[in-house]
Amino acid sequence: MRVIGCLSGTSLDAIETAAADITLEGRTLVVRPLGARNEPYPTGLRRELEAALPPAPTTAAAVCRLDTLVGQAFAGAAARTNEQVCAELAELVVSHGQTLFHWAEDHRVRGTLQVGQPAWIAERLGVPVVSDLRSRDVAAGGQGAPLVALFDALWLGRSAQTRAALNLGGIANMTILPGLGDPLAFDVGPGNALLDAAAAHLSGGAERLDADGRRAARGTVDGALLGRLLDDPYYKLQPPKSTGKERFHLPYLLQALAPASDLAGDDVLATVTELTGRTVGEVCRRHAVAELVVSGGGARNPTLLASIARAAPETALTRSDHYGIPAEAKEAYAFAALGFLTVHGLPASLPACTGARSASLLGSVTPGSEPLRLPPQAVSMPERLRVEPARARAGAAVPTA
Repeated sequence: MRVIGCLSGTSLDAIETAAADITLEGRTLVVRPLGARNEPYPTGLRRELEAALPPAPTTAAAVCRLDTLVGQAFAGAAARTNEQVCAELAELVVSHGQTLFHWAEDHRVRGTLQVGQPAWIAERLGVPVVSDLRSRDVAAGGQGAPLVALFDALWLGRSAQTRAALNLGGIANMTILPGLGDPLAFDVGPGNALLDAAAAHLSGGAERLDADGRRAARGTVDGALLGRLLDDPYYKLQPPKSTGKERFHLPYLLQALAPASDLAGDDVLATVTELTGRTVGEVCRRHAVAELVVSGGGARNPTLLASIARAAPETALTRSDHYGIPAEAKEAYAFAALGFLTVHGLPASLPACTGARSASLLGSVTPGSEPLRLPPQAVSMPERLRVEPARARAGAAVPTA
Protein backbone atom coordinates (compact mmCIF):
# COMPACT_ATOMS: atom_id res chain seq x y z
CA MET A 1 0.00 0.00 0.00
CA ARG A 2 1.35 3.41 -0.96
CA VAL A 3 0.92 5.75 2.00
CA ILE A 4 1.69 9.44 2.58
CA GLY A 5 2.26 10.54 6.17
CA CYS A 6 1.78 14.22 7.07
CA LEU A 7 2.39 16.20 10.22
CA SER A 8 3.54 19.51 11.61
CA GLY A 9 5.27 19.45 14.94
CA THR A 10 5.25 21.79 17.90
CA SER A 11 7.91 23.98 16.26
CA LEU A 12 5.30 25.15 13.69
CA ASP A 13 8.09 25.49 11.16
CA ALA A 14 6.77 23.34 8.32
CA ILE A 15 4.46 20.61 7.06
CA GLU A 16 6.44 17.39 6.81
CA THR A 17 5.33 14.72 4.37
CA ALA A 18 6.80 11.33 3.56
CA ALA A 19 5.66 8.67 1.10
CA ALA A 20 6.32 4.96 1.49
CA ASP A 21 5.27 1.62 0.13
CA ILE A 22 4.21 -0.37 3.19
CA THR A 23 3.36 -4.07 3.28
CA LEU A 24 2.76 -6.64 5.98
CA GLU A 25 4.72 -9.81 5.31
CA GLY A 26 3.78 -12.30 7.98
CA ARG A 27 4.87 -10.75 11.28
CA THR A 28 7.11 -8.16 9.58
CA LEU A 29 6.02 -4.64 8.65
CA VAL A 30 8.07 -3.68 5.59
CA VAL A 31 8.56 0.03 4.91
CA ARG A 32 10.08 1.17 1.62
CA PRO A 33 10.65 4.95 1.80
CA LEU A 34 9.92 6.73 -1.48
CA GLY A 35 10.92 10.23 -0.42
CA ALA A 36 10.04 13.11 1.84
CA ARG A 37 9.31 16.81 1.54
CA ASN A 38 9.27 19.75 3.89
CA GLU A 39 6.99 22.74 3.15
CA PRO A 40 7.14 25.87 5.29
CA TYR A 41 3.79 27.16 6.43
CA PRO A 42 2.67 30.31 4.63
CA THR A 43 3.88 33.18 6.84
CA GLY A 44 0.40 34.46 7.55
CA LEU A 45 -0.91 31.04 8.57
CA ARG A 46 2.06 30.40 10.85
CA ARG A 47 1.42 33.72 12.59
CA GLU A 48 -2.26 32.85 13.04
CA LEU A 49 -1.29 29.52 14.59
CA GLU A 50 1.19 31.17 16.92
CA ALA A 51 -1.43 33.71 17.97
CA ALA A 52 -3.86 30.92 18.91
CA LEU A 53 -1.41 28.86 20.98
CA PRO A 54 -1.39 28.97 24.79
CA PRO A 55 -1.05 31.04 26.84
CA ALA A 56 -2.71 33.41 24.36
CA PRO A 57 -6.53 33.49 24.39
CA THR A 58 -8.35 32.41 21.25
CA THR A 59 -11.91 32.09 19.93
CA ALA A 60 -14.06 29.40 18.36
CA ALA A 61 -13.96 31.43 15.15
CA ALA A 62 -10.16 31.35 15.13
CA VAL A 63 -10.09 27.59 15.76
CA CYS A 64 -12.60 27.00 12.95
CA ARG A 65 -10.57 29.17 10.58
CA LEU A 66 -7.33 27.37 11.48
CA ASP A 67 -8.94 23.94 11.10
CA THR A 68 -9.86 24.90 7.54
CA LEU A 69 -6.64 26.69 6.55
CA VAL A 70 -4.36 24.01 7.99
CA GLY A 71 -6.45 21.31 6.31
CA GLN A 72 -6.08 23.11 2.98
CA ALA A 73 -2.34 23.53 3.51
CA PHE A 74 -1.94 19.83 4.34
CA ALA A 75 -4.01 18.91 1.28
CA GLY A 76 -1.69 20.95 -0.93
CA ALA A 77 1.44 19.48 0.66
CA ALA A 78 0.13 15.91 0.31
CA ALA A 79 -0.86 16.50 -3.32
CA ARG A 80 2.57 17.90 -4.20
CA THR A 81 4.26 14.97 -2.46
CA ASN A 82 2.05 12.60 -4.42
CA GLU A 83 3.01 14.32 -7.69
CA GLN A 84 6.74 14.67 -7.02
CA VAL A 85 7.54 11.53 -5.01
CA CYS A 86 5.00 8.84 -5.93
CA ALA A 87 4.94 7.38 -9.42
CA GLU A 88 1.31 6.39 -8.93
CA LEU A 89 -1.53 7.82 -6.85
CA ALA A 90 -1.14 7.11 -3.14
CA GLU A 91 -3.78 4.81 -1.69
CA LEU A 92 -3.92 6.37 1.78
CA VAL A 93 -2.97 9.61 3.50
CA VAL A 94 -2.30 9.69 7.24
CA SER A 95 -2.53 13.21 8.67
CA HIS A 96 -1.53 14.02 12.21
CA GLY A 97 -2.47 17.66 11.69
CA GLN A 98 -1.23 20.50 13.86
CA THR A 99 -1.55 20.24 17.63
CA LEU A 100 -3.30 23.33 18.98
CA PHE A 101 -3.76 22.16 22.56
CA HIS A 102 -2.76 19.12 24.62
CA TRP A 103 -4.83 19.19 27.81
CA ALA A 104 -2.59 17.73 30.51
CA GLU A 105 -3.72 18.17 34.11
CA ASP A 106 -2.84 16.41 37.37
CA HIS A 107 -0.50 14.02 35.58
CA ARG A 108 -3.31 12.99 33.22
CA VAL A 109 -4.17 13.94 29.68
CA ARG A 110 -7.85 14.82 29.50
CA GLY A 111 -8.02 15.78 25.84
CA THR A 112 -5.97 16.73 22.81
CA LEU A 113 -6.80 18.89 19.81
CA GLN A 114 -5.17 18.74 16.40
CA VAL A 115 -6.46 21.06 13.66
CA GLY A 116 -6.29 20.38 9.93
CA GLN A 117 -9.68 19.22 8.64
CA PRO A 118 -9.03 15.93 6.78
CA ALA A 119 -11.96 16.46 4.38
CA TRP A 120 -9.79 18.90 2.42
CA ILE A 121 -7.14 16.21 1.89
CA ALA A 122 -9.73 13.59 0.90
CA GLU A 123 -11.35 16.02 -1.52
CA ARG A 124 -8.02 17.06 -3.07
CA LEU A 125 -6.53 13.58 -3.54
CA GLY A 126 -9.68 11.45 -3.63
CA VAL A 127 -8.22 8.81 -1.28
CA PRO A 128 -9.08 7.86 2.32
CA VAL A 129 -7.46 9.83 5.13
CA VAL A 130 -6.67 8.62 8.64
CA SER A 131 -6.58 11.54 11.09
CA ASP A 132 -7.02 12.41 14.78
CA LEU A 133 -4.71 9.60 15.85
CA ARG A 134 -4.16 10.68 19.46
CA SER A 135 -7.72 10.95 20.80
CA ARG A 136 -8.52 7.24 21.02
CA ASP A 137 -5.48 6.55 23.20
CA VAL A 138 -6.49 9.48 25.46
CA ALA A 139 -10.03 8.07 25.71
CA ALA A 140 -8.49 4.77 26.83
CA GLY A 141 -6.72 6.55 29.69
CA GLY A 142 -3.43 7.14 27.87
CA GLN A 143 -1.32 10.23 27.33
CA GLY A 144 -1.88 10.16 23.57
CA ALA A 145 1.88 10.62 23.25
CA PRO A 146 4.44 9.66 22.19
CA LEU A 147 2.52 7.60 19.64
CA VAL A 148 5.66 6.80 17.65
CA ALA A 149 6.72 4.33 20.38
CA LEU A 150 5.25 1.34 18.53
CA PHE A 151 7.09 2.31 15.35
CA ASP A 152 10.34 2.71 17.33
CA ALA A 153 9.92 -0.64 19.06
CA LEU A 154 9.25 -2.51 15.80
CA TRP A 155 11.97 -0.62 13.92
CA LEU A 156 14.89 -0.83 16.36
CA GLY A 157 13.80 -4.04 18.07
CA ARG A 158 15.68 -5.77 20.85
CA SER A 159 19.42 -5.76 21.37
CA ALA A 160 21.74 -6.92 24.12
CA GLN A 161 22.07 -3.35 25.41
CA THR A 162 19.46 -0.67 25.94
CA ARG A 163 18.81 1.53 22.93
CA ALA A 164 16.57 4.56 22.67
CA ALA A 165 15.00 6.63 19.91
CA LEU A 166 15.02 10.40 20.48
CA ASN A 167 12.99 12.86 18.43
CA LEU A 168 14.17 16.44 18.85
CA GLY A 169 11.18 18.44 17.68
CA GLY A 170 9.64 21.31 19.60
CA ILE A 171 9.28 18.78 22.41
CA ALA A 172 11.88 16.07 22.93
CA ASN A 173 10.32 12.62 23.14
CA MET A 174 12.12 9.37 23.74
CA THR A 175 11.36 5.66 23.39
CA ILE A 176 13.57 3.47 25.55
CA LEU A 177 14.06 -0.13 24.42
CA PRO A 178 15.68 -2.24 27.13
CA GLY A 179 17.27 -5.58 26.38
CA LEU A 180 14.62 -7.14 28.62
CA GLY A 181 11.22 -5.84 29.65
CA ASP A 182 8.67 -3.51 28.10
CA PRO A 183 9.55 -0.37 26.15
CA LEU A 184 9.11 2.98 27.88
CA ALA A 185 8.25 6.23 26.12
CA PHE A 186 7.54 9.78 27.27
CA ASP A 187 8.10 13.45 26.52
CA VAL A 188 11.39 14.41 28.15
CA GLY A 189 10.74 18.18 28.00
CA PRO A 190 11.47 21.00 25.57
CA GLY A 191 13.48 20.08 22.49
CA ASN A 192 13.51 23.17 20.31
CA ALA A 193 10.44 24.90 21.79
CA LEU A 194 12.23 27.22 24.22
CA LEU A 195 15.27 27.53 21.97
CA ASP A 196 13.18 28.72 19.03
CA ALA A 197 11.15 31.03 21.26
CA ALA A 198 14.36 32.57 22.62
CA ALA A 199 15.89 33.00 19.15
CA ALA A 200 12.76 34.75 17.84
CA HIS A 201 12.45 36.98 20.92
CA LEU A 202 16.12 37.99 21.03
CA SER A 203 16.17 38.82 17.32
CA GLY A 204 12.91 40.74 17.36
CA GLY A 205 11.38 38.11 15.11
CA ALA A 206 14.16 38.27 12.48
CA GLU A 207 15.30 34.72 13.32
CA ARG A 208 13.07 31.74 14.02
CA LEU A 209 15.80 29.44 15.32
CA ASP A 210 19.44 29.29 16.29
CA ALA A 211 20.72 27.93 12.97
CA ASP A 212 23.17 25.06 13.53
CA GLY A 213 23.42 26.16 17.17
CA ARG A 214 25.91 28.86 16.20
CA ARG A 215 24.79 31.47 18.73
CA ALA A 216 24.59 28.94 21.55
CA ALA A 217 28.12 27.78 20.68
CA ARG A 218 29.37 31.35 21.17
CA GLY A 219 27.61 31.75 24.51
CA THR A 220 28.29 30.62 28.05
CA VAL A 221 25.81 28.59 30.11
CA ASP A 222 24.40 30.62 33.01
CA GLY A 223 24.22 28.33 36.03
CA ALA A 224 21.54 30.30 37.86
CA LEU A 225 19.17 30.40 34.87
CA LEU A 226 19.78 26.73 34.12
CA GLY A 227 19.02 25.87 37.74
CA ARG A 228 15.70 27.73 37.64
CA LEU A 229 14.71 25.95 34.42
CA LEU A 230 15.70 22.54 35.77
CA ASP A 231 13.58 23.14 38.87
CA ASP A 232 10.39 22.66 36.84
CA PRO A 233 8.47 19.83 38.55
CA TYR A 234 7.69 18.24 35.15
CA TYR A 235 11.13 16.64 35.08
CA LYS A 236 10.45 14.84 38.36
CA LEU A 237 7.17 13.28 37.16
CA GLN A 238 7.34 9.56 36.49
CA PRO A 239 6.31 8.24 33.05
CA PRO A 240 3.98 7.96 31.32
CA LYS A 241 3.91 11.71 30.83
CA SER A 242 3.54 14.18 27.98
CA THR A 243 3.74 17.93 27.55
CA GLY A 244 3.76 20.66 24.92
CA LYS A 245 3.80 24.37 24.25
CA GLU A 246 0.97 24.71 26.75
CA ARG A 247 3.81 24.58 29.32
CA PHE A 248 7.04 25.44 27.54
CA HIS A 249 6.49 28.76 25.78
CA LEU A 250 8.00 32.26 25.62
CA PRO A 251 6.25 33.70 28.73
CA TYR A 252 7.54 30.66 30.68
CA LEU A 253 11.09 31.47 29.55
CA LEU A 254 10.73 35.19 30.22
CA GLN A 255 9.62 34.45 33.78
CA ALA A 256 12.76 32.38 34.32
CA LEU A 257 14.84 35.17 32.77
CA ALA A 258 13.37 37.94 34.95
CA PRO A 259 16.14 37.81 37.62
CA ALA A 260 18.79 37.91 34.85
CA SER A 261 17.42 40.55 32.48
CA ASP A 262 20.93 41.70 31.49
CA LEU A 263 22.06 38.24 30.34
CA ALA A 264 23.60 38.30 26.85
CA GLY A 265 21.50 36.74 24.10
CA ASP A 266 24.10 34.12 23.20
CA ASP A 267 24.30 33.09 26.85
CA VAL A 268 20.51 32.66 26.98
CA LEU A 269 20.63 30.40 23.92
CA ALA A 270 23.57 28.44 25.33
CA THR A 271 21.66 27.89 28.57
CA VAL A 272 18.41 26.84 26.92
CA THR A 273 20.34 24.45 24.67
CA GLU A 274 22.05 23.01 27.74
CA LEU A 275 18.64 22.50 29.38
CA THR A 276 17.61 20.08 26.61
CA GLY A 277 21.03 18.43 26.63
CA ARG A 278 20.98 17.91 30.39
CA THR A 279 17.43 16.57 30.58
CA VAL A 280 17.95 14.14 27.69
CA GLY A 281 21.33 13.11 29.07
CA GLU A 282 19.90 12.46 32.53
CA VAL A 283 17.34 10.04 31.02
CA CYS A 284 20.12 8.26 29.12
CA ARG A 285 22.19 7.84 32.28
CA ARG A 286 19.24 6.73 34.41
CA HIS A 287 18.30 4.00 31.93
CA ALA A 288 21.87 3.09 30.94
CA VAL A 289 21.17 3.83 27.27
CA ALA A 290 24.05 2.47 25.17
CA GLU A 291 22.87 3.97 21.85
CA LEU A 292 20.63 6.96 21.20
CA VAL A 293 19.11 7.10 17.70
CA VAL A 294 18.36 10.76 17.00
CA SER A 295 15.84 12.31 14.60
CA GLY A 296 13.92 15.56 14.22
CA GLY A 297 14.99 19.12 13.49
CA GLY A 298 17.30 19.17 16.50
CA ALA A 299 19.41 16.44 14.88
CA ARG A 300 20.81 19.24 12.68
CA ASN A 301 22.04 21.22 15.72
CA PRO A 302 25.63 20.18 16.54
CA THR A 303 25.70 22.33 19.69
CA LEU A 304 22.66 20.55 21.06
CA LEU A 305 24.04 17.12 20.16
CA ALA A 306 27.34 18.01 21.84
CA SER A 307 25.43 18.99 24.98
CA ILE A 308 23.67 15.61 25.05
CA ALA A 309 26.98 13.84 24.50
CA ARG A 310 28.56 15.67 27.47
CA ALA A 311 25.59 14.87 29.68
CA ALA A 312 25.61 11.19 28.71
CA PRO A 313 29.24 10.28 27.92
CA GLU A 314 28.53 6.53 27.96
CA THR A 315 25.85 6.83 25.27
CA ALA A 316 26.69 6.64 21.55
CA LEU A 317 24.67 9.06 19.37
CA THR A 318 23.50 7.83 15.96
CA ARG A 319 21.29 9.56 13.37
CA SER A 320 18.20 7.61 12.35
CA ASP A 321 19.49 7.67 8.76
CA HIS A 322 21.90 4.91 9.81
CA TYR A 323 18.86 2.64 10.24
CA GLY A 324 17.23 3.65 6.95
CA ILE A 325 14.86 6.44 8.11
CA PRO A 326 15.85 10.06 7.30
CA ALA A 327 16.18 12.09 10.50
CA GLU A 328 14.13 15.00 9.15
CA ALA A 329 11.22 12.75 8.13
CA LYS A 330 11.16 10.02 10.77
CA GLU A 331 7.87 11.05 12.39
CA ALA A 332 6.13 11.43 9.02
CA TYR A 333 7.17 7.88 8.11
CA ALA A 334 6.11 6.69 11.57
CA PHE A 335 2.60 8.14 11.23
CA ALA A 336 2.29 6.64 7.75
CA ALA A 337 2.97 3.24 9.33
CA LEU A 338 0.51 3.84 12.19
CA GLY A 339 -2.27 4.74 9.74
CA PHE A 340 -1.46 1.65 7.69
CA LEU A 341 -2.04 -0.46 10.81
CA THR A 342 -5.33 1.33 11.46
CA VAL A 343 -6.86 0.55 8.07
CA HIS A 344 -5.73 -3.08 8.45
CA GLY A 345 -7.64 -3.36 11.72
CA LEU A 346 -4.58 -3.39 13.98
CA PRO A 347 -3.99 -1.36 17.15
CA ALA A 348 -1.12 1.10 16.88
CA SER A 349 -0.50 2.19 20.47
CA LEU A 350 1.65 0.69 23.22
CA PRO A 351 -0.15 0.87 26.59
CA ALA A 352 3.17 0.35 28.42
CA CYS A 353 4.32 3.64 26.87
CA THR A 354 1.21 5.83 26.90
CA GLY A 355 -0.39 4.46 30.06
CA ALA A 356 -3.63 3.47 28.33
CA ARG A 357 -5.78 0.62 29.65
CA SER A 358 -5.39 -1.26 26.37
CA ALA A 359 -4.02 -0.91 22.87
CA SER A 360 -6.33 1.00 20.53
CA LEU A 361 -7.17 1.29 16.88
CA LEU A 362 -6.05 4.85 16.29
CA GLY A 363 -7.72 7.61 14.36
CA SER A 364 -10.80 8.33 12.29
CA VAL A 365 -11.11 7.46 8.61
CA THR A 366 -12.46 9.98 6.09
CA PRO A 367 -13.50 8.30 2.81
CA GLY A 368 -12.05 9.46 -0.50
CA SER A 369 -14.02 9.98 -3.70
CA GLU A 370 -15.03 6.31 -3.89
CA PRO A 371 -17.02 4.21 -1.38
CA LEU A 372 -14.76 3.27 1.52
CA ARG A 373 -13.24 -0.18 1.04
CA LEU A 374 -10.72 -1.04 3.71
CA PRO A 375 -8.13 -3.78 3.15
CA PRO A 376 -8.80 -7.21 4.66
CA GLN A 377 -8.15 -7.23 8.38
CA ALA A 378 -4.68 -8.49 9.24
CA VAL A 379 -4.52 -11.70 11.21
CA SER A 380 -1.82 -10.71 13.70
CA MET A 381 0.26 -7.79 14.87
CA PRO A 382 3.72 -7.33 13.36
CA GLU A 383 6.64 -8.15 15.63
CA ARG A 384 9.31 -6.27 13.72
CA LEU A 385 9.75 -3.55 11.10
CA ARG A 386 12.18 -3.79 8.20
CA VAL A 387 13.25 -0.80 6.11
CA GLU A 388 14.03 -1.66 2.50
CA PRO A 389 14.97 0.35 -0.59
CA ALA A 390 11.99 1.30 -2.69
CA ARG A 391 11.27 -0.94 -5.64
CA ALA A 392 12.01 0.84 -8.90
CA ARG A 393 8.92 1.74 -10.95
CA ALA A 394 8.78 3.20 -14.41
CA GLY A 395 8.51 6.97 -14.31
CA ALA A 396 9.28 7.19 -10.59
CA ALA A 397 10.41 10.57 -9.35
CA VAL A 398 13.74 10.92 -7.60
CA PRO A 399 13.10 10.91 -3.82
CA THR A 400 13.83 14.20 -2.07
CA ALA A 401 14.84 14.70 1.51
